[in-house]
Amino acid sequence: MDKLVDLSNATLGDLDIVRPTYDRSALTPGIVHIGVGNFHRAHQAWYLHRLMQIGQAYDWAILGAGVRPYDAAMREKLLAQDCLTTLIELDPAQTSAEVVGSMIDYLPIEDGNGALIRAMADPAIRIVGLTVTESGYYIDPVSKGFDASHTDIVHDAANPETPRTAFGAIVAALRLRRGAGQGPFTGLSCDNLQGNGDILRQTVVSLARMSDPSLADWIDANGSFPNSMVDCIAPATGPAEIAQAREFGVNDAAPVTHEAFRQWVIEDDFCAGRPNWDQVGATFSDDVHAYEKMKIRILNAGHQVLANVGEVLGIETISATMAHPAIRAMFHRVQAEEITQTVAPVPGMTPLAYLELIEQRFSNPRIVDTTRRVAFDGSARHAGFVLPILRDQLAAGRSVAGLALVEAFWARMCAGTREDGSEIVPNDPIWDALRPVAEAARKRPAAWLEQARPYGDLAQAEDFSAAFSDWLSLIWAEGAVAAMKTYTSADNQDGRVQPDRPQRSRSTHTGT
Repeated sequence: MDKLVDLSNATLGDLDIVRPTYDRSALTPGIVHIGVGNFHRAHQAWYLHRLMQIGQAYDWAILGAGVRPYDAAMREKLLAQDCLTTLIELDPAQTSAEVVGSMIDYLPIEDGNGALIRAMADPAIRIVGLTVTESGYYIDPVSKGFDASHTDIVHDAANPETPRTAFGAIVAALRLRRGAGQGPFTGLSCDNLQGNGDILRQTVVSLARMSDPSLADWIDANGSFPNSMVDCIAPATGPAEIAQAREFGVNDAAPVTHEAFRQWVIEDDFCAGRPNWDQVGATFSDDVHAYEKMKIRILNAGHQVLANVGEVLGIETISATMAHPAIRAMFHRVQAEEITQTVAPVPGMTPLAYLELIEQRFSNPRIVDTTRRVAFDGSARHAGFVLPILRDQLAAGRSVAGLALVEAFWARMCAGTREDGSEIVPNDPIWDALRPVAEAARKRPAAWLEQARPYGDLAQAEDFSAAFSDWLSLIWAEGAVAAMKTYTSADNQDGRVQPDRPQRSRSTHTGT
């Protein structure tokens, strides 16, 4: 590209790609979104931008927000370019780019979150959205209840006017709104959690109850927390992505690459109004759970099937794992024989058809989604994505051999070395706790399943624990590829390590 344009409001007219056709100076805020990562900018911000492109939702613009010190770097980058973002769509057949302008400001990152609280207390803000990762909701991984013992939560309950967490800030803002005689805003989780709205309600109401029970009752009675299902693969941004934006003539410090696929299914429960997102491709549904379950189990759990073994074998991207014959064969079998067995069809899509779609999306080599990113925070992702499937399979008396292999690969990865001897650097908030257990499990596999978080009583499920122990022993003895080939071999009908092994009696374990 001969001409490189620094991205800003003043230079939009100099760009040769799709850009906002609306007057951004006419936009006013209606949404605060906490967690302005790549996914939010490629997904929720894009849907709102598309509405603005057709002359709607000018009073619903986004104020970006964060609660952690590392959010300050993103704030600085985005403010320097008037909160504009270049989205680069990586379709296998072509590449296209578009500048999105639905975010108009990024709130200061402050101790005590005063700026965030004041913004959310403004009655003009009618929705507060969140993308704070699956592990960010203070959920006990075994009971699924609220973790009131976490140090952040204890702090926020004791210091409700100067909270550390996004949820403490939400509670503080809702306290101000109630005191001013205003109604609450809608809390809209956009994280990959089944029942994410229910979980957000649990976290906010439970935290409020620790310091102000009457406020908790008011929030629970008057607030709304719709469930939603979100889907679009948007890898992390690095030098290559910045270079891709420059190929379109845009000097963007924080561009986002994404696949040519988006889906957003939302429960239509908004206590203070909402944009007409359905006019630009979103779906409002009374049965979000069915969509959530299909996506979280086949896509998100599917990511864990690939990423942990990919790390063990030193394969850097998700598309490269799908190009590995043994991994792809394992992925398909565990999906077709176990994961999809726990998923019901949704309008227009069967589980096996969705699996075919996911295999195509994961195989796109233009989406440089790293195994490291996908494997990050396995302690939350296995608890949230994989283990519920395993429990359902056990309760139904069906095979868990493939899921046991998936868990064995996670245990092997957490030992911290690849098969070529290279180090797997820490990649989990509790890595220091996981690694010694993974080392102990090399000689005594049961040690891994004895972790109450995340496994609970699954160590007592014989079909699972025996298969897990066999797989982990085989992985350490003969390697990952040998284990996958054993699992997928034509004469291994039950998926066990030893096809001629006597069949064990079925466990009646159902889990809690």
